[in-house]
Amino acid sequence: MLLTAGQVHEATQALALIEGLTLVSLIADKGYDNDGFRARLAAAEVDTVIPPLGSRSVELAYDENAYGLRHRVECFINKIKHYRRIATRFEKTALSFLSMLHLAAAMIWLR
Repeated sequence: MLLTAGQVHEATQALALIEGLTLVSLIADKGYDNDGFRARLAAAEVDTVIPPLGSRSVELAYDENAYGLRHRVECFINKIKHYRRIATRFEKTALSFLSMLHLAAAMIWLR
């Protein structure tokens, strides 16, 4: 997990998030569809499952069945927001908030 400011799109941290990981494929939403990110993944021989933005002039193919697995991530985000302390961001510092995110994630994993 990486934190960004509230007005920053999470796609700006995509490369930092996957740095050091050995990936076979990567599933992401349309917000991550940009040529630079796709080129970095292609250079690392990672299969990308990212639906193309509607503004693309050329339609890019992606595995729609594999994209359905992204639902698990959305369910996790929903579960983590059930923790009031996370949803309302009571923590004043980023480190405290990140610690609470890790604690909530561990509690969800232990269920």
